[in-house]
Amino acid sequence: MSVLLARRVLGPTGLTGPSVIDIDDNGRISSVTEMSGNPTLPDVSGGQLPGGGVFDTIVPGFIDLQVNGIDDLDVFSATGGDWDRLSDLLLVQGVTSWCPTLVTNGLDRYEAPLRRIAAARESANSSGNRARLIGAHLEGPFLGGAPGAHRRDLLSPIDTGWLGALPDIVRLVTIAPELAHAREAIAMLVASGIVVSLGHSTPTADDVAAAVAAGATMVTHLFNGMSGVHHRTPGLASMALVDDRLWAGLIADLIHVDELALRLAFRAKPGRIFLVTDAVGWRRGQVGEVRMSLEGAAPRLADGTLAGSAVTMDQALRNLVLVCGLSLDEVARAASTNPAQAMGLDDRGVIATGYRADLVALDEDLRVSAVWLDGHRVR
Repeated sequence: MSVLLARRVLGPTGLTGPSVIDIDDNGRISSVTEMSGNPTLPDVSGGQLPGGGVFDTIVPGFIDLQVNGIDDLDVFSATGGDWDRLSDLLLVQGVTSWCPTLVTNGLDRYEAPLRRIAAARESANSSGNRARLIGAHLEGPFLGGAPGAHRRDLLSPIDTGWLGALPDIVRLVTIAPELAHAREAIAMLVASGIVVSLGHSTPTADDVAAAVAAGATMVTHLFNGMSGVHHRTPGLASMALVDDRLWAGLIADLIHVDELALRLAFRAKPGRIFLVTDAVGWRRGQVGEVRMSLEGAAPRLADGTLAGSAVTMDQALRNLVLVCGLSLDEVARAASTNPAQAMGLDDRGVIATGYRADLVALDEDLRVSAVWLDGHRVR
């Protein structure tokens, strides 16, 4: 058994005061106990308890549903030891579960990377020290009127036969609801246990209504790659903000989305926003078949189009709390609890009895100071 002590813990009802987290030998949380009164705690940087330690703030491990690559690694071409390094780069930013994301490509190009992702998941999820791999996210090729950095020549009409033959490593698919056969495809994917997100799209309200009725439950990186918020011609962003059935991903690097729009999203959809990095291997200069380079703080195509991000999940959290003025409670949930719920992961994302002890400690500056997987400290 391990014991962790923190000045603050994000529990199911919010941030508590000084609390003790007990973790059983199976890596599950056995109890969370708030300390009564106003106890004097050891120095955060020093004291140790048997099997654990003393920390400033402990929150659930972060979950990133959209990672195309990191640094010099691209998920599409990752092999062998690349997966270990991807895990290391994720854990250092507090991400304990993630979805490798494949961008638009030819239909015949997905088999090999999906096979590699499946092998990486088997290896990672049997290991005690690698970020958990939820499954692949296909962001394309069935995209619509706002493809962004995706190569237009590789976009494809919906092929329900191809979708029906997807391997079980695929857990999330982004589709444009205005495409022919979108409703049929969404219903088929949802019936097979795949979560469907709407994105890179300029749909009508009827298109979105039909997609949600068919089972779509997410919107991919709200505001980016979609029609927007206009008082006479509301687009997908407007529909996503007011439809409580839809979860919405959000890139909080302060480049993809303005500070004011970030605050708007959290205010309009409390408890339904989840953070994504949309990270790419910016130093590699390539994501799938797309060439890009880092311009300032963001990867871009040669024409200036944004092509993913270089933000980390912990930096996104700091941006929202320290720049946008949002509460740590709601932002940490958006990085952990909300994506877990959006993906139907009922064993993580909450610090409560019975849940996996996938945890992140933050210091007073909201920087990652420790990470645990199943109660074992991995950094």
